[in-house]
Amino acid sequence: MNGIKLSICVPTYNREAYLRNALEHCETYDFDFPYEIVISDNASSDNTKQVVDEFIARGLPIRYFRRAINGGPYKNVASAFHHAVGEYSIYLADDDFLIPDGVKAAVAYLDAHSDVSACHASWYLYDEIADRDLTAFYQVDEDIKFARHEFVEVFRFICERHIFPEIAIYRSSALRSTWVPRDFCFCYFAYLAHVLDQGAVAFLKQPFYRSVAVSKLAPNRSQTGNEEVMVAWDKYRGGLEYFLYIAAKRGKLNTGPESRAIYEEMCRIFTLNRMAVAIRFWAIRKDFIKAYELYTRLALGGMSHHPDVKTLRESFPMLVSMQTLAYQVNATAGIEQLILSGMADPNLISEILRDVGLEPQIEITTDLETHGPARIENTIVFAADMTRRDKFLELGYKPNLIFIESDLTQHILI
Repeated sequence: MNGIKLSICVPTYNREAYLRNALEHCETYDFDFPYEIVISDNASSDNTKQVVDEFIARGLPIRYFRRAINGGPYKNVASAFHHAVGEYSIYLADDDFLIPDGVKAAVAYLDAHSDVSACHASWYLYDEIADRDLTAFYQVDEDIKFARHEFVEVFRFICERHIFPEIAIYRSSALRSTWVPRDFCFCYFAYLAHVLDQGAVAFLKQPFYRSVAVSKLAPNRSQTGNEEVMVAWDKYRGGLEYFLYIAAKRGKLNTGPESRAIYEEMCRIFTLNRMAVAIRFWAIRKDFIKAYELYTRLALGGMSHHPDVKTLRESFPMLVSMQTLAYQVNATAGIEQLILSGMADPNLISEILRDVGLEPQIEITTDLETHGPARIENTIVFAADMTRRDKFLELGYKPNLIFIESDLTQHILI
């Protein structure tokens, strides 16, 4: 026996500043058991190795491994886990932190429950600048353990509580068959199926992980997790279906028509709820075209009044139509000017157009007194009605460069 209780597995790539920050936090951990920090470097070209050597010299129990080439994130995480020699292993992103008291409680739980393959818990989204937790990602009221192969019970728990099993401390022996790439489904639902196939799983009330949402190193950075939320709703469904497939093959799930309909409906509702979150995130990004595109699927699924979109849906016609106009102007070669003809409030429309992405070099103007050939060639017109459209056609403006409101709104159906 090597005596190591916990392996903290840190994949990294060209993130020396973040890694330094994470390792400085590791120096504060006061675990009452032997642990190691396993760093897998995905062929970084920065000073990652020097940072690691510095913290080894400062006494952190680090073991460092460098891949010869960058194999992408899956291989790098796998590398870290494979090199771990602790009884238990936990993934730690190179820009996140552990909560020592929560880790100690989870390790104690695993020590006391030898049948458990993995302990999951929610995690905090953390504002590093303000030094405060913003929110927990999901809620567990009390520690709960599911026996091996209790797939149906775990599936219902996931759907009812909207659980994402991303953060876990694994029994290292279970990881050899658990952590394999999954590209068409959300991998953590697949991994949950894998560990439940080997033993019991627990969901603990006490979090042991902080995901840095606001970083002191880059306050305006984009969160990888947020990026996934905005596009991965069908992968979430795929992960749930993968989980159910494992359950069925182990004889724990009735796949008759009635049962299948129940579980398909549960997958559908879970997926629609994730779409609603994605819509909110796209709206925050001011990409209302994408938000509306997702809204159509949500509405067809019977959730048009979901809380995440209830207020947004009323503003879709204005925001989507103006962003569509901005898109058409930006996309058309040679355009230098947009004429707003007959608008009741051209200043407001101009402001909205800029806000939703009209490129700054495009001049916005109202009706002109002169219409020379050069101006006609590089201008798009937004006219208030058909009469005005006809006027611009008579002046020689191209028919497909004159838009009226219905051109922009007729397919925005709320």
